[in-house]
Amino acid sequence: MNFDNARIITAMVTPFNQAGHIDRDLLANLINHLLDHGSEALLLLGTTGEAPTLTHDEKIQLVQWATEIIAGRVPLIVGTGSNNTAQTIAFTNEVGQIAGVDAALVVVPYYNKPDQAGMIAHFTTVADNVNLPIFMYNIPGRTGVQMNLATAVQLAQHENIIGIKDCLGNENLAQLAELTPDDFYVYSGEDADALDARMFGAQGIISVASHIYGDQMKEMYDAFDAHDTAKAAAIMRRLMPAMGALFSHPSPSPAKAALNHLNVAVGGCRLPILTLNAEQEQELFKKLKI
Repeated sequence: MNFDNARIITAMVTPFNQAGHIDRDLLANLINHLLDHGSEALLLLGTTGEAPTLTHDEKIQLVQWATEIIAGRVPLIVGTGSNNTAQTIAFTNEVGQIAGVDAALVVVPYYNKPDQAGMIAHFTTVADNVNLPIFMYNIPGRTGVQMNLATAVQLAQHENIIGIKDCLGNENLAQLAELTPDDFYVYSGEDADALDARMFGAQGIISVASHIYGDQMKEMYDAFDAHDTAKAAAIMRRLMPAMGALFSHPSPSPAKAALNHLNVAVGGCRLPILTLNAEQEQELFKKLKI
């Protein structure tokens, strides 16, 4: 399954029950909520999914359940990257054996701080040795190292590297859209850049805000695609304060609090991310107007 019609990809939270375990029923409810409200593809095991706090077995179980629930309705990406090239290959291939997974998201190696040549070697080696197409994930605010534009453009030529989630802002997105192959998928990872990304020729957004505002984001993109830029811009202006509020505390605690408030139960967060307290929730809900 390709991503040609996937403008809004929701980077999903991982739902936990009261015992702190991943819950299949809660997962099904969340997935169906997202698909009913604007999400055109889904991403599991990203930062928003609290992947660093999940065990290997939990990750595999989550992916297996999700593929069964999605049942081919939309494309599915799974985060499989790490700062260990061999481990990334092994886990990507394990995930790739699960029917219904369409691509892997591979983050720029964190902590090790490779240079650009090291990044090229890492992504090339992964792409050469895995059974899934991959999206690169460039987020220096979390990894501590930045993939340069020239590096991304070079790697985009690899036949098994099909796209990028980029968090460097509008100028970089515009250049990626201009300099990479026409069939290479460019996504912003910053909700506030959702409309700009589309304007600059990117495919769309890998979003946290779409958990709550998926309908509005879809309406915005539909308006833009229908050449009603005034309507699209007006929707984006209204969304931007709420998008900022969803990152007013360490993610995904605000998104989870909002979903729970809207009766889409997803539970709390795992340490070291703290679940919002009652005072923080009330302040958030006022900002979100929910």
